Amino acid sequence: MTSVEFIEPISHDDGVARATELFRATFGEEPAGVWAAPGRVNLIGEHTDYNAGLCLPIALPHRTFLALKPREDTAVRLVSDVNPTAVAEAELDGLQARGVDGWAAYPTGVAWAMREAGFDQVRGFDAAFVSCVPLGSGLSSSAAMTCSTALALDDVYGLGYGATDEGRVTLINMAIKSENDMAGASTGGLDQNASMRCTAGHAIRLDCMPGLSAVDSVSQQEFDLDKYGLELLVVDTQAHHQLNDGQYEQRRRTCEQAAELLGYEHLRAVAEAVAYSTDPEGSLAAVLNCLNDETMKKRVRHVITEIGRVDEFVKAFAAGDIAESGRLFNASHDSLRDDYEVTVPELDVAVDVARANGAYGARMTGGGFGGSIIALVDKGRGREVAQLIADEFEARGFHAPRALAAVASASASRED
Repeated sequence: MTSVEFIEPISHDDGVARATELFRATFGEEPAGVWAAPGRVNLIGEHTDYNAGLCLPIALPHRTFLALKPREDTAVRLVSDVNPTAVAEAELDGLQARGVDGWAAYPTGVAWAMREAGFDQVRGFDAAFVSCVPLGSGLSSSAAMTCSTALALDDVYGLGYGATDEGRVTLINMAIKSENDMAGASTGGLDQNASMRCTAGHAIRLDCMPGLSAVDSVSQQEFDLDKYGLELLVVDTQAHHQLNDGQYEQRRRTCEQAAELLGYEHLRAVAEAVAYSTDPEGSLAAVLNCLNDETMKKRVRHVITEIGRVDEFVKAFAAGDIAESGRLFNASHDSLRDDYEVTVPELDVAVDVARANGAYGARMTGGGFGGSIIALVDKGRGREVAQLIADEFEARGFHAPRALAAVASASASRED
């Protein structure tokens, strides 16, 4: 059997050096600075962000480093360590939504979104990206790219939003617009908020209810695995993960249609009506009986129960009730598999193997249709469980998975 690959984070010094060197080699000059933004793992609260619900992400220690220099014109030139000999180019002047193809749409789209929002001082830039956030893994490599770009452009063009949590919400909105409108990848904001607002040692309880202030939308929740002798194993199944193929958008539309049919602005309002109702007619079963479409019923059941699981997990983990925390992980995955139907065989097998080998709980994380799982295991057992998953994958003819250890880490920052 082949040993499972563990992905280690790039150190601060190495990230700065590598991004600077790639910039220097590509563009023949020094960057104005180096910035970095992390990928994320969502502990629980999946497909709830675009339903105005609750999520509980942590930032990963794995980051995307960006060396950047502003330009006097409106040209954008980009290079990545994935293919360091290929330079992508775009022009901001006259740029329209979906006007850039491929990975370059994400960083270019941030500058475009800023200009669309009236930040006329934002012009072109040269940028070099170096990342250890696994691509296509459901760990939000795209948000790490857009958020590092947003923070860098905010800095070099003096917009002044990056220094405060409230200001970062403006940058988050630029990153979201880039992904939604330029790259064509639907996102509800969970990823960008995690990348820009998480703190070391904490998860953020992110409330996606429209109209909340920055202060009210996020609360820091301690997530100290060492305190309970635990580790959070992440296994990237390497099953192809893609959110811009229509599946994500289809579920989003179904949820919006269901809320409208039920007479609510969004499913979060339905969830709150169910949670606070003392009338049997307000129960979840009664609400679902108001819907005729069986697929729509399943989608709504997942969203409403998943929103509830977020605060249940926060309470259980804070109390040291790891068995209950694990049960909630399991319930989340089962709901995503059976009701939301966003898992694939690799995700389900990885979860089943983790559960069968001592994990307190395991679930897919991210949008689904591929990507990663997380498993709550005793400290020191992560590599063993990851290897057992890899062995089962090999026996089934799946692609070899990769793994990493998730530690609640800091948000995007200037590194040099």
